Amino acid sequence: MNGIINGIIFDIKEFSVHDGPGVRTTVFMKGCPLSCKWCHNPEGLSPKPELMVRTARCKHCGRCMQPCEHDKCKPFDRCIDACPDGLISICGQEWDSDRLAAKLLQNADFMQSSGGGVTISGGEPTLQAEFVAELLGKLSSVHRAIETCGYCTGERFMSVINNADFVMMDIKIADPEHHKQYCGVDNAPILENFKRLRDSGKPHLIRIPLIPDITDTYENLSAISKIVGDSPVEMLGYNSFAGAKYEGVGRVYTLPNKPNREIDVSIFKNAKLSK
Repeated sequence: MNGIINGIIFDIKEFSVHDGPGVRTTVFMKGCPLSCKWCHNPEGLSPKPELMVRTARCKHCGRCMQPCEHDKCKPFDRCIDACPDGLISICGQEWDSDRLAAKLLQNADFMQSSGGGVTISGGEPTLQAEFVAELLGKLSSVHRAIETCGYCTGERFMSVINNADFVMMDIKIADPEHHKQYCGVDNAPILENFKRLRDSGKPHLIRIPLIPDITDTYENLSAISKIVGDSPVEMLGYNSFAGAKYEGVGRVYTLPNKPNREIDVSIFKNAKLSK
């Protein structure tokens, strides 16, 4: 039966030009199995809805901490609507695939005319693989792209990419121990799924975030180049504002703010550098 699977998303960004070809609408799925120390979407890490508080403008009046009987507030033990400056919001809304597909297709003609489409990002789309696969099936009239870290079973990975037209996949760190240290998990499932992606013949792009002294070292990039071969690669400059949203979701950003350094793209057979 169609239209019965629900998913949780934390944002929809229209008119995006950085999440695949053309002008796109990007959907950000809630939840990620990785815990990368440089993550610039900390509100996407937890799979559950959570509060986002714009702490910089908070006056600490205490109104939001008063007892509240609103159904939407009970899970958080505080009143979301009490803030006089509207600084509190719920990050993570539930959608069913029919309703979300209808919303995303509202701009289908414009997206198609620009060579764009819809991108499913995150968080991590494969964490909600059943919902994402069904959603992509309902978006077949537009170009469909996926942004994924690739950390999941092969079955879940293929169920998603089989319904996509283009796959953007991160390979951040080649060494498994360093990957555990900085991303929280072993990278073996990621590398196995990259092989599945390459063997599938699906158009794809490998993305590498350039984190100073972690992912941007010659040793790491050289090792990744041997893994990906002639697959197209995009290296992404470090986002120095990555830590700005952490306090708002009760997390702490631990990496020092370091500048990007020059990267030799000739390490790869087919690569470009994006700032």
